[in-house]
Amino acid sequence: MHTKTPSESRTVMTDMVLPSETNPLNNLFGGELLARMDRAASIAARRHSRRITVTASVNHVAFNRSVPLGSVVTVEAAVSRAFRTSMEIYIDVWMEDRISGEKVKANEAIYTFVAVDEQGTPTEVPGLEPESTLEKERYAAALRRKQLSLVLAGKMQPNDATELKALFIKN
Repeated sequence: MHTKTPSESRTVMTDMVLPSETNPLNNLFGGELLARMDRAASIAARRHSRRITVTASVNHVAFNRSVPLGSVVTVEAAVSRAFRTSMEIYIDVWMEDRISGEKVKANEAIYTFVAVDEQGTPTEVPGLEPESTLEKERYAAALRRKQLSLVLAGKMQPNDATELKALFIKN
């Protein structure tokens, strides 16, 4: 199984916010955005693993800006780190200004997907080799997030208080 790069999994989905997708303030429903992010992340995970993939967790979502009716929204997803059977997918959401066309980052999220075979059994995925500075930062942070998650779930014990503190500070 050969190592892949984040660009090999990159998925870009662009769509417009329609009236049926908005709340009473005429902004995109958060759940609608979550669904769009999940679809883009699923495609990125499948491109990386070339397997069926399932959402294991939504690790982080930041709704930093409202996305108004009529906005053009672009969801960009790519694998940020691959573990044995799971992949962390980092998602950036961009919104285009209707008049200037300038793209503004509206939201971001981090999802975890697991590759499975036809019976639903987790299966190994290729490694990941980040290339750009941003990809390398996200790659390193993914390991810290996974370690922190394992510590909080009681599945991993930090060697000492310093290690636990380092997990919180770096993440």
